[in-house]
Amino acid sequence: MTEVVARPMASASLIELLKKSLWGRALTPAEFDRVSCEVFERQVPSGGFVARMGQPVDHWIGLIEGLLKMSVTSPDGKVSTLTGIGVGGWFGEGSLLKREPRRYDVVALRPSRVAMVPHTTFERLRATSLPFNHYLHHLMNARLSLFIGMLEYDRLLSTDARVARCLSTLFNTDLYPEPRAYVDLRQNEIGLLCGMSRQRANVALRTLQSCGLVKVEPRGVTVLDVDGLRNFAGVAD
Repeated sequence: MTEVVARPMASASLIELLKKSLWGRALTPAEFDRVSCEVFERQVPSGGFVARMGQPVDHWIGLIEGLLKMSVTSPDGKVSTLTGIGVGGWFGEGSLLKREPRRYDVVALRPSRVAMVPHTTFERLRATSLPFNHYLHHLMNARLSLFIGMLEYDRLLSTDARVARCLSTLFNTDLYPEPRAYVDLRQNEIGLLCGMSRQRANVALRTLQSCGLVKVEPRGVTVLDVDGLRNFAGVAD
């Protein structure tokens, strides 16, 4: 696993992530300044592990830059993608609260930078900040809804609909504070997030574009109708 290196001062982009996060906005100035002194940054190469299944969980993690995939691997080596994590997303609170080994892998799909909030900082905020606790409740409820929805579209929906729902999760305002219409996702990355080939993801994107839900750009996708993506059913495979 990539070695964790703490920096003496938080970078401007790391501070900006904290300022834009829903929980960071809720902190008092004194709380924010203390967190800013305790959080640090890691850089992870494409294909590198941000976190690994079975390892102790000592940090709450947010994405500053890049793209992550959360997945689980069966004993026979089969990988199942749980969800993608875009810039501004935070994860790992459940394992921190339960103090259990991590139950999934998190892999960088491109060179990424992550914010690491130490467990002691996380627990202090839980013990002293009511707004932080409210945020955690909203976050965990949103995560539960996300995974229930994933069970639905993985088992019941067409491949095109799975891509639609996958894209729509990046616009969940309970998970991401400021989602943008343009999504910096390559077709192979969408395929990895949805558990399909790049070619099949491309077919699905063209279908969604013909329905007026997205516009396929040279290096990404512009979402035109988020609600349409969430409700897209498509034709059964």
